[in-house]
Amino acid sequence: MSDTMLRPTSTTPAVPTAAPLSPPPPSSTPPWSPPPPATPPSPPTGRWRRRLVAAGTAVVLMVAGGGTGALVVDRFVDPGRVVTGTTAVTPVAAATIDSLATVVAVVSPSIVTVEVTGARESSLGSGVVLDTDGLVLTNQHVVDSGGRVTVTLADGRTARATVVAQDAAADVALLRATGLTGLTPATLGSDTTLTVGDTVLAFGSPLGLAGTVTSGIVSALDRSVDGLTGLVQTDAAINHGNSGGALVDTAGRVVGINVAIATTGEDEGSVGLGFAIPVDTVREVVARLGVG
Repeated sequence: MSDTMLRPTSTTPAVPTAAPLSPPPPSSTPPWSPPPPATPPSPPTGRWRRRLVAAGTAVVLMVAGGGTGALVVDRFVDPGRVVTGTTAVTPVAAATIDSLATVVAVVSPSIVTVEVTGARESSLGSGVVLDTDGLVLTNQHVVDSGGRVTVTLADGRTARATVVAQDAAADVALLRATGLTGLTPATLGSDTTLTVGDTVLAFGSPLGLAGTVTSGIVSALDRSVDGLTGLVQTDAAINHGNSGGALVDTAGRVVGINVAIATTGEDEGSVGLGFAIPVDTVREVVARLGVG
C-alpha cells in the first residue's frame, strides 16, 4: 500500500554573508511559571444528570432470534449417557478437550442455521442437531411466524424442515429436516455442573453469519427474563440470529440454548448480557414432547 501521508520537508535557510550575524534581542516575555492547578469538573446536574440515570436504567429485553441480518448482503440468531426423547447421545469425555479450538471443532458440525420464510416476514435463527436423521432443536420464537423452514448444516448442505413439536411457554421447538442422514448429534451436558466464572462458548448464526463462535464466562445463574426462569447468564456475545444455538462448556457439552439478550434502547447489539435456557430444562421439555 502506498503511503499517502504528507510529511513536512526539512529545509535549511540561507545565512547572509554580507554582514555578521547579530545576537537575538532579549525577550520581553516574562519568565515561564507553571499554570494554576486545574479545577475538577463539576458533576452533572439537573437535566444532564437525569439523562445519565435514564440511559443507565433503560434496559430492554429482547429475543435474539428473527429479523433480517444487517450484515447479510443477499436477504437478510450430562455426565454419563444422555437420552433426549428416544435419541441416545454419548457425551465427549472432558479429558479429550484440550483447547477452545478443539471444542469448536467438536461442536460446530452439530450447529445449524434455521431460516423461516413467510409471506409477510422472514426470520433467521440457529439450531442444535439431536440425532443422526435430522432432529433439530431451536427456539419456538424462531419459527412461530410460520412459513417455509430451511435448515443449513455446517458443511453447507441445505434441507427443508418441518416443525414437529413446540412449547411456547418454554420457548422450545423441534424440527425434522428431511432427506438428511449421518448427522452429528450434539452432546448434552448438565447445567447443574455450572459455576459462575466457568468458561463457555456460544455457537450460532448471528446476523446470518453462520459458523460464528464467541466465548465468555457464566456471569450468573437462575435469572428470570421475560417469563423464562432459571436462565444461565453469560457475557459471551449473543446477537440476533443466535437464538436456538448452543451454549457449550469447555468439555464440548451443551449446557444451554441461547434465547435472549438484554440491551439498552440505544443499541440492539450485544452488551455482554446474554441468556440461555438451561439444558436440563430443555431435556425435560423434549422428553415431554415425545419426539424421537
